[in-house]
Amino acid sequence: MPDLSPDLSEEGANALIITIGPNPPDRLDKALVREVPEEAALSRSRLMKMIAEGAVLKDGAPVTDPKTRVTEGDSFTLILAPAEDYDAQPEAIPLTVVYEDDDLIVIDKPAGMVVHPAPGSPSGTLVNALLHHCGDTLSGIGGEKRPGIVHRIDKDTTGLLVVAKSDRAHHGLAKQFEDHSVNRHYIALVHGVPDGADPRLRGTRGVSFESGGIVRIATALARHKTDRQRQAVVWDGAGRHAITRARVVEAFGHTAAALVDCWLETGRTHQIRVHMSYAGHALLGDQTYGGRRRLAPKLVGDKAAEAGNIFPRQALHAATLGFVHPVSGKELSFESPLPPDMAALVETLRAAH
Repeated sequence: MPDLSPDLSEEGANALIITIGPNPPDRLDKALVREVPEEAALSRSRLMKMIAEGAVLKDGAPVTDPKTRVTEGDSFTLILAPAEDYDAQPEAIPLTVVYEDDDLIVIDKPAGMVVHPAPGSPSGTLVNALLHHCGDTLSGIGGEKRPGIVHRIDKDTTGLLVVAKSDRAHHGLAKQFEDHSVNRHYIALVHGVPDGADPRLRGTRGVSFESGGIVRIATALARHKTDRQRQAVVWDGAGRHAITRARVVEAFGHTAAALVDCWLETGRTHQIRVHMSYAGHALLGDQTYGGRRRLAPKLVGDKAAEAGNIFPRQALHAATLGFVHPVSGKELSFESPLPPDMAALVETLRAAH
């Protein structure tokens, strides 16, 4: 697991220690892109700049050539400047608190709420709401911009999210996410019905099938080459390994759409959205990865087709979250029902039968 070591410079910079894993890309920049955890929020361009500025060290010496060859087991220290302060302020934004104790808090996030401040979203975020609700009890590990934040869900994805209130909880939760031991199930509405008998799906690289009607999607994910706001499936070794499993819960209009249970073995940016789109079953309402796909009125009727085609967000809900309490050791599990907009869309699709 990457290690954050504080206060390496007079400016209070931190160090991120990265160990190169098996079968790495043949050059430093690509290897770092693959190995750096997403929680560090370091883009490829930022990593290139750090290499050029001598902020990437091996055995205490700067490595300034991005083409430097790397091998499994190599260790690099990344000197991080202090996180940019967006001056996040407490805001009295209502929160749905599912669970809270001295060490952590579990939130049921609504659609439209960004998790932490960024240049385009300096206020109205979950962090602003948490600062008001928790005061100064949030873990400081995430810095001013992301206090207590251990993982994220997209702005327009609803559902469960755990936040650390103490540093010991932050470390313990981060380890569980890093070890992929956190149980996370998402409910999605997708175009089409994933089916193991579908020859197209069976012929898709990285897609396999497990007992119980489970579709397993295993690829690498990296930022899209031309659209840096998107993620894309890659096979050149530079991406981060990602595994999603999905199982159809209910089909609508024979083959028009499905309610799908998705669960994560890894947790990458937009992972479920990218993987389901890659498999040919993009999420309803997903303007980024859904392309121009539309529900056909002839399969589900005019009312259901219109409701699905104008759905204003990706139809994705973080429904289950389970983990071991990092302080007490108790196993915790939480469930969140479908939000009203998704529940209404499901009922509309059912009524179309």
